[in-house]
Amino acid sequence: GCSALYFLDYRGKVIIYRDYRGDLPANCIDKFQRRLLELEDCLDVPVFKKNGLTYMWIHKNNIYIVAIAKDKPNVAMIFYFLHKLSQVFTDYFKNLEEESLKDNFVITYELLDEMMDHGYPQLTETKVLQEFIKTDAYRISKEEKLTDVIVPTAASNAVSWRTEDIKYSKNEVFLDVVESLNMIVSSNGEILSSEIIGQLRMNSRLSGMPELKLGLNDKTLYDMQGKTSRGKLVEMEDIKFHQCVRLSKFNQDRSITFIPPDGEFILMDYRMGARVKPLILVECTIENQTHSKIEYLIKAKAQFKSKSTANNVEILIPVPSDVDSPSFKTNIGSVVYVPEEDSMLWTIKQFSGRKEYLMRASFGFPSVSGVDREKFKSSIKVKFEIPYFTVSGIQVRYLKIVDKSGYQGLPWVRYITQNGNYQIRMG
Repeated sequence: GCSALYFLDYRGKVIIYRDYRGDLPANCIDKFQRRLLELEDCLDVPVFKKNGLTYMWIHKNNIYIVAIAKDKPNVAMIFYFLHKLSQVFTDYFKNLEEESLKDNFVITYELLDEMMDHGYPQLTETKVLQEFIKTDAYRISKEEKLTDVIVPTAASNAVSWRTEDIKYSKNEVFLDVVESLNMIVSSNGEILSSEIIGQLRMNSRLSGMPELKLGLNDKTLYDMQGKTSRGKLVEMEDIKFHQCVRLSKFNQDRSITFIPPDGEFILMDYRMGARVKPLILVECTIENQTHSKIEYLIKAKAQFKSKSTANNVEILIPVPSDVDSPSFKTNIGSVVYVPEEDSMLWTIKQFSGRKEYLMRASFGFPSVSGVDREKFKSSIKVKFEIPYFTVSGIQVRYLKIVDKSGYQGLPWVRYITQNGNYQIRMG
């Protein structure tokens, strides 16, 4: 755990702080302030040690949130808590800034006391905290007695992220499997790097305290059970779960079981280092470049299945910084010159799989220029979103909902693949 939390402005001046253990010297924050001034607001690392004290900090909207601990703290846990603390304050005050902390210092101290006890994280879910820590809009009315305010069971039981009295007329749960493709492709189409970053985003609208069980086409699970599959199996790396998932069960038999928070949350993050072919390949050929003009031929090809369609495709192609008189011709979509980015932007609303499209562009040059016209050849950037499709092949085999009251909940699953850092280098 940590001994104290400090909120500082961009100059390093203390706005508010909470000492949880009383075991730190009164001037302990001075070392952080000095370091901030020495490095001129550009702290190099988010954690450092000085005189037996460990300083851990995050920076949000010109506010430094600093945790100070003695001995050997669990740094990863404290950083996770600092980000959750920032999120809770943002949920309460809309913006985490100096004025909101000063205007709400009573609520700020209440939150600091409920979220951490003797330096150990406790409640970190906004919806649970809002049950008994009210902002001005939700203050206790005069007709309501103080004894009528009941601390929710979530504050004192093992399921701190959910209350028991949630009720819906229609019980549903929505699961989005969202994958982002990070890829760098050379000018001749060779893949230099590729990585899939995945998220399972859930929106729970279920009554009571339901138990959910999720099954995926997880290769490790099939290997543990000695089973084979006709369909594709995936190997996930760097898996990170929401706190509601029972990690002991997952480590034991790879089953994902949990009591979900109410509303929207991220159930799971994962990564895959699988090498996949570019979903949209863009070839750029400079057909004619003279001292007075430059002409491009751009070919875009969708390399995913024909039954899928990429939506809102944007292809950003760099051009020399001193071009003028743009002229475009394409058999699909629209093209505009974006001078502030020294690029042209080709937008295609719907790009069907296995299709190939062409675009021609022509620009003029001024008669006199001091610009090096070879330096513009950097990388083409591509944006896209493909619904009902995952690049990794991950699939939800089942999503079971069990509640002691016996209601039938409806699970809905949706798949989306989108671009991450997706670049194609120019020759």
